[in-house]
Amino acid sequence: MHASTDPTAAPRGVLVVDLGTQYAQLIARRVREAQVWCEIAPPARALEVARRMDLSGVILSGGPASVYAPDAPRVPRELLELGVPVLGICYGMQWMSQALGGEVRPAREREFGRTSLAITRPEGLLEGLDGRTVVWMSHGDQVERLPAGFEVYAGSDTCPYAVVGDPRRGFWGVQFHPEVSHTVRGTEVLANFLLRVCGLPGDWRPDSIVEREVAKVRAQVGEHGEVVLGLSGGVDSSVAAVLLHQAIGDRLHCIFVDNGLLRHGEREQVERTFRERFHMDLTVVDAADRFLLSLAGVTDPERKRKLIGRDFVDVFRQEARRFRSARFLAQGTLYPDVIESVNVHGGNTAVIKSHHNVGGLPEDLDLDLVEPLRELFKDEVRAIGRYLGLDAAIVDRQPFPGPGLAVRIVGEVTPERCDLLRAADRIVTGEVEAAGAAAALWQYFAVLLPVKSVGVMGDARTYESCVALRIVESQDGMTADWHYLDRELLGRISNRIINEVRGVNRVVLDVTSKPPGTIEWE
Repeated sequence: MHASTDPTAAPRGVLVVDLGTQYAQLIARRVREAQVWCEIAPPARALEVARRMDLSGVILSGGPASVYAPDAPRVPRELLELGVPVLGICYGMQWMSQALGGEVRPAREREFGRTSLAITRPEGLLEGLDGRTVVWMSHGDQVERLPAGFEVYAGSDTCPYAVVGDPRRGFWGVQFHPEVSHTVRGTEVLANFLLRVCGLPGDWRPDSIVEREVAKVRAQVGEHGEVVLGLSGGVDSSVAAVLLHQAIGDRLHCIFVDNGLLRHGEREQVERTFRERFHMDLTVVDAADRFLLSLAGVTDPERKRKLIGRDFVDVFRQEARRFRSARFLAQGTLYPDVIESVNVHGGNTAVIKSHHNVGGLPEDLDLDLVEPLRELFKDEVRAIGRYLGLDAAIVDRQPFPGPGLAVRIVGEVTPERCDLLRAADRIVTGEVEAAGAAAALWQYFAVLLPVKSVGVMGDARTYESCVALRIVESQDGMTADWHYLDRELLGRISNRIINEVRGVNRVVLDVTSKPPGTIEWE
């Protein structure tokens, strides 16, 4: 397959076939981290996607099924006949081995967790690795007989065929999971497949991403088209705004809705960054009174979200209609939002989200969508944000929910409770970041609880509000562990909140992981 001269076309890359694993997105992220383009597809669409790509390789993921079971995923045999290298991971290795004439059976001893791997041939997929290394195993089946042409490159005490390959055809299989961090040298294994076996150039970098996306926007919007964008100040919408501005300049119209539920200084930061620094056309709508009036007396979390979403749509619709020449609506949609729901037994189950971060799109705007980030993961968005010159305060900011402080105020949302939480949250954020602790965290914020407790301040009895600290570490927000900050730092945060925030006399620490809890309280 030959590279396209079209600047909007995807570069040479690999297809990740999702065979039901929980790690499909992680595999794709590891491929992108190696500066290689990739796409994910379920088995039912794998051939279709492979044939439209500038394909240089295929990665078959793991999965929970057994290849000899009646309900095993139906993987197209033609994937092995495309003339490109193939890497099978766990189930993918077993399927490929069986499809090529090998045999797979239940393992005599199952392997789950860290396992010592003995490398017997440090070449090909294992180039640069020798001796023993630690890998992550998770399998109850294993290959008992190799297909013709395959040789053994590494094994464990209970799995003799842990790494196998047929270099002539570029077919490789690993029984372990190189994509997870528990596999010590997994990134090297994947890099060997991508760069050595597939011969990919590793050119999926921020500069090439920006060049491609700018070209795509210009091709879609045309020379005179105008675009409106709901700018929240978060990472995704901010990077989308700067990228779009580079593509079409003042034909981009950004709308920022101040709903009264923002953190301290957010509105000012947005105005300073996008209007003053990047010189964008920015409309700031002060709609705080409207949102807070809608939320008066409401305590149900889902009701809060729906009301906020409804009001956002109404306000955005009203403002967007002022730009009569605009025929496009931009969104900061990311790749995880649009990847198909995997149905490994066939059938296209794709459900593409049309959403804003707080509510549905205004359907009656009759605008075409522009989504310059829809093929990117979050870490790639942050990387191109830095490349485009956005400050770390925006690019590296922690996730903030669309409904804002409303879902961090348990119970009724009032202007007074918003002010109280905003002040407490400013202390949490400021202290964590000043201590250099933010880099290890996914989120760190305050939650206002709907309870009061007795306290003593200045020899007088108090009966005031309670604030909870939510400090978590996570890779992607899907799962999370609570994080115990340095005791001195926790004490300083608690002291400052109680002394500086009128109306709070108690601070507690949330030590709940996700699952069973969620990161946000509502």
